[in-house]
Parts: sequence; C-alpha cells; structure tokens
Amino acid sequence: MKQTSHEITGHQLDKAVLVSLVLKSNRVSEEMIQYSLNELVSLAETAGVQVLDSLVQSKDSVDSKWFIGKGKVEELRVLLDTHGANTAIFDQELSGAQVRNLEQSLDVKIIDRTQLILDIFAQRSKTREGILQVELAQLSYLLPRLSGQGKNLSRLGGGVGTRGPGETKLETDRRHIRDRITELKNNLHEVVRHRTLHRERRKKIGVYQVALAGYTNAGKSTLLNRLTESDVYAQNQLFATLDPTSRNLQLPNGQEIVLTDTVGFIQNLPHNLVSAFRATLEEVCEADLIVHVVDSSSEMREQQMRVVDKVLEELDAHGKERLTVFNKIDLLKAEELDWLNAAGDTLRVSAMVDNDLEKLKLAIEEKLMGDTKTFLIPADRGEMIALLYRVGDVTEQAVGEDDLLQFKVRIKNSEYEKSGYKLTPYLQGAELEPVQGEAD
Repeated sequence: MKQTSHEITGHQLDKAVLVSLVLKSNRVSEEMIQYSLNELVSLAETAGVQVLDSLVQSKDSVDSKWFIGKGKVEELRVLLDTHGANTAIFDQELSGAQVRNLEQSLDVKIIDRTQLILDIFAQRSKTREGILQVELAQLSYLLPRLSGQGKNLSRLGGGVGTRGPGETKLETDRRHIRDRITELKNNLHEVVRHRTLHRERRKKIGVYQVALAGYTNAGKSTLLNRLTESDVYAQNQLFATLDPTSRNLQLPNGQEIVLTDTVGFIQNLPHNLVSAFRATLEEVCEADLIVHVVDSSSEMREQQMRVVDKVLEELDAHGKERLTVFNKIDLLKAEELDWLNAAGDTLRVSAMVDNDLEKLKLAIEEKLMGDTKTFLIPADRGEMIALLYRVGDVTEQAVGEDDLLQFKVRIKNSEYEKSGYKLTPYLQGAELEPVQGEAD
C-alpha cells in the first residue's frame, strides 16, 4: 500500500479516485453518467473518504479480468500516483477476481459501490436490529468472493501437496460465515415476528400505519420531526438515518395514527441490503398509506422517483395507497415551482413551513378516511351502529321516520373494505333533519 503524508492519529486517511464504466449498449445520457458519478462522490464523502479525481470509460463490454480496459488500468495507476491516493472506488459492483487483479496491479485498496454503501450502513446502524441486518448483508456480499478465492487455490493441481493451510482456512472461514448467516437470519426472523405482533396489535385497536418512503436525503426524517415534534437525527447527507422510527401523529380530526420513517432508497441499492433490510422495509408493505417523499429541488427527481417505484415493486408494495409529497419547494425558484408536476394524489410542501405541514396532515387524513357516506339504520340494530363507528368517523347523526337513524360517516377505506359490505343495505342518499343537540 502506498504511503501518503496525511495520517490521522496513526490511521491513514482514505483518499480516492472514482472509476465508472459506461457500457455503450446501455445508451446512458451524459447527464445520467454525471449524476451517478456525483452520487458516488456523495457516498464516498459520507463514508469519510476524500475524493481527489474521477475516471470514466465508455466500452462495449466489461473486461472479465480488470472490469475496465487494460489501458484504463494504466491510466488509473497514473492518476492514483499523481494524487497520492490510496483507494480506487468503482461505481459498479466488481467480482472477487476483478478486485484481486486490480489490487495486485495497482497496489491500492479497491472498493465497489456495494461495498461502499455497506460501509456507510455499518457506520450508521445504531440499534441491535440495524447492526444485525448490516452484518447479514456484509457476509452475504463476502461469501461468494471468499469462495472465489478457494476455487483459485484449488486450481493449483489438487490432491497431495495442495491441501495447504491457506485452503483449509478458507474452507473454515466459509463454514463460519455460513453458520453466522444462519444465526443472523434466525435472529432477524424473531425481529419480524415481534414486528408482526406489534402491527397486529395496532390493527386490532384500529390504529392506522403510515410509512414515509423515498430516495435517500429527500427529507423524510425532517418531516417526521416536524409533524410529530420528535428529535430523530436528520442531516443533509445520504443515509442519515437507517433504523426505522415510529411516532404517533394526531390528524386534524383528532384521529391518532402511527407515522414511520423508513430507510432511504438509492439507485442500484445492493440486493443483499434489500434482502437484509426486508424486516425493516416490511413497515412499508404493511402500511395503510405510503407517503412517497420526493426532493423537488433535485434535478434528477424523476429518476429518483423511478428508483423508489422499482424498490416498492420489489417489495410487492407498489399497489398500496400512496400520496406523493414534493418536499423542499422552498429551494425552488418561482418558474421551477410552476414546472413541478403536482397533479393527482400529490402535494407540494416545505417541511419548514407550518401551513404546509397542516396541508399534509389533511391530505393524509383524506387518503385514510375516504368519502363521507350516509346510512339509514333501524334504531334497534345496535350492532350495525357499532360497526359504523368502527369503519369510520360519524360526523352527523339525525333521526327520521319509522325509527330510522341517519348517520353521516367519513369512511376509513381499509376498514370498510373488511366489513363495510354488511352496511351496504343501509347505504342511503336521503337527507333527514338533524336531531336537536345531536348534530356535530
């Protein structure tokens, strides 16, 4: 490893050159190439790495040995030497063989995008659950690469004279890793079981669950803090918070719901991370409403929204009731605000403006509660009246002829779908005079 003059308390500072390979067949725009590279810079800086330069190659196919072309490897060597860098960070995932070949040739640390994100997650995880999930993702990433080394050693000839301590140690390491992965999965299974029990308990008492989802650094934690007067860690950086945080939120009609801040998404989110964090991301799957928070100030917001849609589809949550919230509109110019598409189930807000927060609460309430319906129920059908109060909020009560009571109810969509069909015969459109003193 090359030595640099910059050392902090005996630890060599990571100074990196970034590398990206663009396949011509993908037909990626220059804007997307630059965006991906800028995001890699942000990831590196979040991990505590000093970025010195970058190198981009456009190529027909991936080099199986070096990932980039042999000539670009030499160009990368010159860049590393010029800047005194000790790390090369690749924007794509590398195979174990490619990492080893590049390390041997360049004599620097080789990190790919997946490993970089895993490192950030390892730094940020605070709860036992988060730590378990990150470790599972790291070991799942490491295992096939460790196996690759074992295969290389086995090619030495096999049989007598080749069963050295190196191969034996790798076999032992593989066994330990597999055992640890099994143990972590069992522990996380317990986490899932506990989460399921909590969710079922909330559903039994009729508590709505709303999940904040979106691209990393879209402002989800800030919205949670402002809406619920909490103090969840929130900074203008990627993956500021990893562990899901749930807080109670009171809607304008007095209804209390549970609002959950989930881990942010990112393009090319490592599959191992999606699998490991499935217990956490299930909060999105089980929510009655997903609030998709978008950073409206980002030039790549459309691309970021597509990434979130893709991850939600992977989680089988793409069909959920959803409200799209364009956040950070205070950072937009007037003409940019006019261009912002906010039609349909969308809202434009700034987490720092109180009036916008009230608009968001009302929008959440409307999405959860649904339309107002009118029911005519015989006064002696107490069980039907009780059901009305379970499936919605009774906003008005009146009395009519023939011992019929009229109820205007703001229906809770999810609850009505479960049991509302029992009320369908009583669904009416007739208007009656409110009973004196009983109308809300």
